Amino acid sequence: MRVVYILDQVRALENEMLLRIQRQGLDVTPRILIVTRLIPDAKGTTCNQRLERVSGTEHTHILRVPFRSEKRILRKWISRFDVWPYLETFAEDVASEIAAELQGIPDFIIGNYSDGNLVASLLACKMGVTQCTIAHALEKTKYPDSDIYWKKFDEKYHFSCQFTADLIAMNNADFIITSTYQEIAGTKNTVGQYESHTAFTLPGLYRVVHGIDVFDPKFNIVSPGADMNIYFPYSDKEKRLTALHGSIEELLYGPQQNDEHIGTLSDQSKPIIFSMARLDRVKNMTGLVECYGKNAKLRELANRVAVAGYIDVKKSKDREEIEEIEKMHGLIKTYQLDGQFRWIAAQTNRARNGELYRYIADTKGILYRYVPFVNMVLLHSNHLSFSIINNLVLCHLFQPAFYEAFGLTVVEAMTCGLPTFATCHGGPAEIIEHGISGFHFDPYHPDQTALLLADFFQHCKEDPYHWNKVSDGGLKRIYEKYTWKIYSEMLMTLAGVYSFWKYASKLERRETRRYIEMFYILKFRNLVNSVPLASDD
Repeated sequence: MRVVYILDQVRALENEMLLRIQRQGLDVTPRILIVTRLIPDAKGTTCNQRLERVSGTEHTHILRVPFRSEKRILRKWISRFDVWPYLETFAEDVASEIAAELQGIPDFIIGNYSDGNLVASLLACKMGVTQCTIAHALEKTKYPDSDIYWKKFDEKYHFSCQFTADLIAMNNADFIITSTYQEIAGTKNTVGQYESHTAFTLPGLYRVVHGIDVFDPKFNIVSPGADMNIYFPYSDKEKRLTALHGSIEELLYGPQQNDEHIGTLSDQSKPIIFSMARLDRVKNMTGLVECYGKNAKLRELANRVAVAGYIDVKKSKDREEIEEIEKMHGLIKTYQLDGQFRWIAAQTNRARNGELYRYIADTKGILYRYVPFVNMVLLHSNHLSFSIINNLVLCHLFQPAFYEAFGLTVVEAMTCGLPTFATCHGGPAEIIEHGISGFHFDPYHPDQTALLLADFFQHCKEDPYHWNKVSDGGLKRIYEKYTWKIYSEMLMTLAGVYSFWKYASKLERRETRRYIEMFYILKFRNLVNSVPLASDD
């Protein structure tokens, strides 16, 4: 979803830029660069190409720059938790590549995700341009007590580096974009992602007493949407991709057991509880499978389909995914789910995924997000990216889950007219109006969640119009608040406002920047030096 977000984002921003240029009568050609990591040994992808135009755009390109150390260029993919030793050198190389590509400097830099935001900060300082930060999902709230027990986590996750980088980026940014209010200040029962950085301690390392001011006017809420060329209502029959129905039926119901799908659905007349997400601990896909397996009534009323990760554990190189793959296989055996459960490997064909949502809607199924609480240049490593628009730079790092900062899959499913159940923690709590445009549940109470699902399907069985009512409510909510058109208009307006504010007021925040520089040099560099360099082996 990280790559999808960035590509949809830049398409919408390019359209908005062209529209504004036309309205103003200017003869200007905008440029958007998505800067990401070049992976020399990429197989079956274009990640080893330096420059690539983004499909569906005229002026947006992906610019790839490799990770390197003093001795060598890193040739293979590495985990997002292991990128920290490479980022400072990466930022220096990116600055040179951007200057060569644009024949100048960008006007605006947007950072995405922790590593992308750090690189965006380094570039913004070097080039003297306005910086926007979009964190998406700060790890600190996804892993409870990861600050107090950072030493226990650090060998595997290097949270000391990440939390320090997050503090640097959010304080260096001229303005911050979030998708929801909860990202900033949380709720009466939960702490917001940014709020959690106000004050905390990494014992033995440092103590934060004023990490970020969540009342600072630099915070803005701008929610993304779904690509409506791909995600559109199931009732729009003329646009339906019926040619894909054969492959979708095979995906859902085919008897073959292979690396792409395992398990069978014996009663194909039952509606489907559908979910699609990464296969890691935070997304908690296995939690939903266990919730379904334990409830006999729910298994009687509906089938379960999960699209997630690899099925063959040998194909994964990610530590968390390997654990979740093994757990998923164990749950299938423990609860004897064959005949009611289908596990499909991760799907990358977005057009087919959109039609898959609509096909599930045809069965009167639902999307289930089990998430417990825990010019433009876009630069992107394998987990980091940012962009520059006509000299704007955007940085970013790349669905049952313990915590969902926003929930783009929720928006995509609702755009297709699929009734959606999602966590009451995080972004989905704001996207969905409970009982009107979907349903909330508390993932820490799986028995209650199973009852909510069973009650819904029983209600639909007794009153077929109930499903349509929830479906229509979801579509209405999307058109009111969650489209890329609304997003691009707001973001471009904010870019102009904060850039002018910075220029007119000479708001350099010199004292803050000097402290950030000191913090970076004296603390962050030492933390990075403790992270071992990745091996191509």
